[in-house]
Amino acid sequence: MQEIFEEIIDYLKGIWLKRRYIIIATWLICPLGWYFVSSMPDVYESEARVYVDTQSLLRPLLRGLTVETNPNTQIRLMVKTLLSRPNLERISRMTDLDVQASNSEEYEEIIKSLKNNIKISGVGRENIYTLSIEDKDPEMARNIVRAALTVFIENTLGETRSDSDSAQKFINTQIRDYENRLGNAEARLTSFKQKYSGILPNQSGGYYIKLNSSREQLKSIELDILENKTRLASANKQLTQSIVTNPNSANKIKSDSSIQTTYDNRITELEVQLDTLKLRYTDRHPDVIEVSRNLAHLNKLRSAEIDNYLEQNSENSGSLNRLSANPVIQEVQIQVNQLENLIASLNVRADNYRQRIIELESSVHTIPEIEAELVALNRGYSITKEKYEQLLSRKETAQLAQQADETTDKIQFRTLDPPRIASKPSGPKRFVLFGVVTVLGFAVGIGLSLLMSLLNPVATSTAQLSKATGVPIFGVISANENLGLHKWHQKKTMLFVCSNLLLLSMLVIFVSYFLFPDLVQAPLKRIF
Repeated sequence: MQEIFEEIIDYLKGIWLKRRYIIIATWLICPLGWYFVSSMPDVYESEARVYVDTQSLLRPLLRGLTVETNPNTQIRLMVKTLLSRPNLERISRMTDLDVQASNSEEYEEIIKSLKNNIKISGVGRENIYTLSIEDKDPEMARNIVRAALTVFIENTLGETRSDSDSAQKFINTQIRDYENRLGNAEARLTSFKQKYSGILPNQSGGYYIKLNSSREQLKSIELDILENKTRLASANKQLTQSIVTNPNSANKIKSDSSIQTTYDNRITELEVQLDTLKLRYTDRHPDVIEVSRNLAHLNKLRSAEIDNYLEQNSENSGSLNRLSANPVIQEVQIQVNQLENLIASLNVRADNYRQRIIELESSVHTIPEIEAELVALNRGYSITKEKYEQLLSRKETAQLAQQADETTDKIQFRTLDPPRIASKPSGPKRFVLFGVVTVLGFAVGIGLSLLMSLLNPVATSTAQLSKATGVPIFGVISANENLGLHKWHQKKTMLFVCSNLLLLSMLVIFVSYFLFPDLVQAPLKRIF
């Protein structure tokens, strides 16, 4: 560590011995650099702050009724596209910068300068944006910021209007297209139904469902016919046995309650009335005699009606005479007649179903194709109709959203700080540049002195000399004052100090010129 420290001291001594290079470098760099910084033109900054309010009161009311867009995303997109070529050209036209260009190269330089100098920055979630620019002309800087702010606001609002109009045009075009497609589909479906109206499937099913249903119905009817034929055979057998066992039975039909006629209710009423009268009067009472006479007359009429019915439904009069003698046989005969009528009716229905099955089986290759085509037409028509109804719903939603946009803006701009003409220049940062030039001059001088001390070294200590020669040093003799070395070194030191003081004074003058413009610049401007 001690050796490193001593080596650093030797380097510093070498730099000090070559300090004349510091003077040369500082006088070559610092005055020229300070003059260059002083001659740099002043630039003026103009900025504007705008607050973008995206919290519209209408948004929660229309939630779910209109198409919602994210205004924050839209604002961020407008910020990123503000410095696009069309916007920069519009800003140049609004500020008459394009007039200053005499050819395309100069115009390109103006557009490039605008793109590099216009700055836009946002403050987090607060939606506060700052537009700023620096220019030699303070009024031009203000105009550029104002134009950029106008373009930013108009593009954001215009984009919303443009999106709504584009959506409306697109939806209207699609609705007209789907109206034509729906009309064509309806015409094709109607023509198809008219052409195949007699063989199209109904709501109960298609071809195979109808065929299977007809076969099942036929099986059920055939089973009913078989059952009724069995019952008919049993009834005929019972009827034959009854006729054989009771050929001359007496006619008891008038008192048999199993046969129903049109006189049964009246006869029942008169019998009840007669029983009531007999409880109160004798058989010779006029009321009893009158009711008995009416009851006998009604029984005759009932017997006549039964005989007439049996005569009309029997195969021959001789049989009717025999059958009418027994009410049980009469009841079996009526059952036989009913079963015969039912079997005849079932046979007609069975023949109808057989004919229908034959017709369906003969159309086995035609009807399924027609049904498949009908299904395809219905499917296409349903899809087109569904899309058409969805487009109508979307159209209503888009119209409501557009009316909401026209009524109130979802995005509102509030200018917090409008652009102003700067009264004082914002740059360049001359004091910083003065310091940089000064440090650079001294750094170059020190580096040059170090380089020269390394190229042309001078021993400044016994250790350095012993290290360089490899010979041990036993003693040191100081220079005699008669040689004048001390005075010469003092003169060099004074020259170095005076040079630096003069440079410092010059730096103070440059700094004062810009630090106190009223005290320094104003008198100089009046003189020169």
